Amino acid sequence: MTLRILVVGAGIAGLAVARALRVAGFRPDIVDEQPAGVIPAAGIFLPGNAARALRLLGLDAPVQPLGDLIFRQQYLDVHGRELFELDVAGIFAGVGECRALSRGELQRVLLSGVGGEVRYDTPVRDVTIVDGAAKVEFGDGGIAEYDLVVGADGRRSMIRARAGLGGPATPTGHVVYRSVVNGGPPVSAWTGLLGRRASFAVMPMGGRRLYCCADETVAPDAPAPADPRARMRELFAGFGGPVPAVLEAIETVQVARTDEVLLERWSAGPVVLVGDAAHATAPTLAQGAAMSFEDAVVLAEVLGARPDDIPAALAEFERRRRPRCGSVRERTRERDRTRDVPPALRDPMLRRRGRRIFADHVRELAAPV
Repeated sequence: MTLRILVVGAGIAGLAVARALRVAGFRPDIVDEQPAGVIPAAGIFLPGNAARALRLLGLDAPVQPLGDLIFRQQYLDVHGRELFELDVAGIFAGVGECRALSRGELQRVLLSGVGGEVRYDTPVRDVTIVDGAAKVEFGDGGIAEYDLVVGADGRRSMIRARAGLGGPATPTGHVVYRSVVNGGPPVSAWTGLLGRRASFAVMPMGGRRLYCCADETVAPDAPAPADPRARMRELFAGFGGPVPAVLEAIETVQVARTDEVLLERWSAGPVVLVGDAAHATAPTLAQGAAMSFEDAVVLAEVLGARPDDIPAALAEFERRRRPRCGSVRERTRERDRTRDVPPALRDPMLRRRGRRIFADHVRELAAPV
């Protein structure tokens, strides 16, 4: 049976889903409202379970030369003194390598996996369900009918709203600052410093580049700062370790407020949501891309097994994915709650028990999909 499938969104989730569907023998259409050539400039950290999913998508080989491998995660206090260290390479042994790389490089690998077949500058205006099929109206007035529409259009998903699956995402109260630094201090591991209601992580990503990802807790309705570089320098001025040298080397900063998406269901008729459109969380566990890759693998698998019964396939997709994504959300919330604990209480506890607690969280991610 030939299914007419539309993937809405050509970011990480959409391209991963389209790749998985192609591997399973389907030929989805892919549209994105953005113009061609809009490539993210920030970095990204992919834990071992993301590498495993990329392997299942047949995209591990083109990723392997990129970025830098991460073997250890070092957690430090605000002054740069060690709290504990995680052997993430050991925890993910036999699963996949942890890697930091350019988000743009990853995007290009994913795009190559679908043969570059994306219709850019093509927003979706509306989706209606008629006789079990999805009628899609595009921004240029064109209309097409599909057996399945995959909403991979992010935490502010239009498909989610049009399909009646949920409204706006809920702000988490976190502002995230991301930057790629050329040069900077020597950093050989993922290195994170924990302050009071703020944290700063930096890691090597190859080519003498560093990826920096920092955040602070603010009021949920607080706007992003007008000058994120100046705000970073102000916020992290008292941090030790590699932070002062990284701040000195930073030139440009991307800033965003983070949101959470929690839905009662991920599908309605022939419409299904994946990635951040379905289950966005704060980036604390670095699982946004990994969960999208895993969604892609499982969705293609269930559709390949039941192409003649899309509702049953989508129900199976949600049955398999919801517990894992829910666990990531709960672990993210647990980690984020430690932000409000005074360092004088939190840091001694982390020195005693942090390695065991955080290692347990990572081992959950290493479990089979």
